[in-house]
Formats: sequence, structure tokens, C-alpha cells
Amino acid sequence: MTSDEETCAPPLVMRVEQPEHPVAAAVEADAATAARRYRHYTVRGPLFGVAAQCPRNPDRWEVVCPVTDGSGQQARDRLHSSLFFRAKDDIEDPDQRRRLVRGIAVLEKEAVDELVVDDVRYRVVRADEFFYLDDDGPETARPTDPQPARPDWDRGGREPEPDEGHVIDHTAASGVMAGAERLALLDLAYRAESYPAQVRLESERALETHPGVVLLPPSFRVVERCPGGWEMTAGPFATAHAARSFLYGALKLTFPMLLDLDADEKAEYVRIAEEWRSRGEGNRVQVGEKEYSIARIGRLMRIGPDGPEGPRPSDRDPHGPMRMHPRMDDDGTLHYDDEEYPADL
Repeated sequence: MTSDEETCAPPLVMRVEQPEHPVAAAVEADAATAARRYRHYTVRGPLFGVAAQCPRNPDRWEVVCPVTDGSGQQARDRLHSSLFFRAKDDIEDPDQRRRLVRGIAVLEKEAVDELVVDDVRYRVVRADEFFYLDDDGPETARPTDPQPARPDWDRGGREPEPDEGHVIDHTAASGVMAGAERLALLDLAYRAESYPAQVRLESERALETHPGVVLLPPSFRVVERCPGGWEMTAGPFATAHAARSFLYGALKLTFPMLLDLDADEKAEYVRIAEEWRSRGEGNRVQVGEKEYSIARIGRLMRIGPDGPEGPRPSDRDPHGPMRMHPRMDDDGTLHYDDEEYPADL
């Protein structure tokens, strides 16, 4: 530990190193080019997921449900289903299954932000979604962003989830540009008068309670140009190709159906879709008066002394906890009745 690190609060520790590997150096050069071009950013709002504390290193948290949900309850529902299918399909030991079922029973009734299940500490985590812009629109995919080895345009294969296998470690060394970006975003908060007072207050308070920041891996969305800016259409996706593939299918099938086009108009959409696919790595497409773009999305997570920030009181849930799956016995037997789990489970 350096003398500088000894004077910093743990969440503010940041290690930066010059890249030596050629790929890392290319990523660094890409980031520098993007920083010169895209000088503005806009914050879209919070996203939520679930992370599990790494048992051998409590300062590290592994993302177990991607940070892509629009509410904390949606993330709880993902954890709920994850525990259920693990207990149903992957567990042989009745005692271990019972421990998982206890967690499921809690999630059916309580909007908890932390839960210990089978000695694993789970937390609903929060990140602010943002993207960079220049005068012509949002930042698009960078040449060094990850892409699948064999691009699938028909969406028949499995696409990776955003954050798949990602470990949140705010002390891990990063490149110079990534470190500079984190420093620049340390004071990101909701300050505009258009936000409710409580949202602004909690956002400012988070700068003190969770002073550190980490950036999750980039994700990608399909966005549409609108009179007031750019509107999210789909995503987030783990790769730019997944976003392009979604847009291909939407242009070919979904949009013509939703817009109730005639035969000639549908044929034009199909033509544009096939042209889009043939471009391979395109980022913008014009369809009549509509313009779509692939946007590179950033997600900033705040870190405090006890790890990643969870939901704030002003973060609203569209619904509460509910029963989502059949009741399960210790031996894995499922019951499709209305009975609840016993209180002394």
C-alpha cells in the first residue's frame, strides 16, 4: 500500500497503471479518442441488479443478476427465481435445499435489499445509467468493444447477459483513461430542478455515504432520435452486435407489424433490414423519418465502506413482493396449491 492509499478512505482507493499488453493499449487509445469526441453526458436514471459478496474477499462482490432492471423489486424477483431454480434443478441435499427455500419464502413476502442464504450474502445493488454524446448524437460502439466470435443475426443462439461473471472490485487497477473517467464522475448527482427534492437530497447524500465509484462493463442499447433528444428503444445488451441483431429483427418483423404498414412499406423495411445486416458493424440507420442508433451505455455504481450502494428510499417499485413459483418441499416436490410456506420454516 502506498502512502497515498493510507490517507484515503477504502472506497476512494483507486489504482491506475499504464497498459503493457497490446490489446489493453488499444482499449486505452480507443477511450482517449472517445473522450476527445464525446464531451457531454446525460444520465438516464438508476438500474438495479443483485451481487453476492465474495467469501474469501469481502471487498469484492460478484454480479449474480445483471444490473439491468428498472427497479429494486425486479432485481429481487430475479434473485427469487434464481434461488428457486437452483433449489429445484441443481441441489440434491435436502438440508441445503431447505436453506434456499427459506430465502425464497422471505422474498415472497418482504422487499429486502440484503439477504443471507446458505451462508451467501446477497445485496440488491444500484447503478446510474448514462451515455456520452457529441453534437450528432450518442457515442456508438468502439472498435475494441467485445464482440461474439460468430455473430448470430437470427438470435437463435444464446447471447451473454450484461455483467456475466463480472466482479465488482473498486481497488482493481485500471488504465489511465478509465481512472480519469472515474475521477470525473465522482461527483455525479441528480441536481436539476426537474428531479423531485427527495431524489436530489438522497443523490447528494450518496456522495458522502458511498464516495467511491466503479464503472460496470459497457452495455448497448438501440435508441431512436426524437424531437427532444434520443429515446431508449431496447436493451441493454452485453454487446453491440446483440443490439444490432435486435434492430435487424425489429426492422424486418416487429416494427412493420406494430406500424400496420402496407405491403410496399413492409418490403421497404425488409430491404433496409437486410442492408443493415450486410453492413455488419453499422451504428446508424435511417428508416423514412425515423433514425435509429446503437448507443454505448455506461453504468456507474457507488461504493461505500460496506460495498456497493443499494436502492434509495426514493427509488420506486412498480409492484411489491409476490409468490412467483410453486411451493417446494425439502425433497424437491412442488405443490401447485395456494398454501404458503410455514412461518417456522
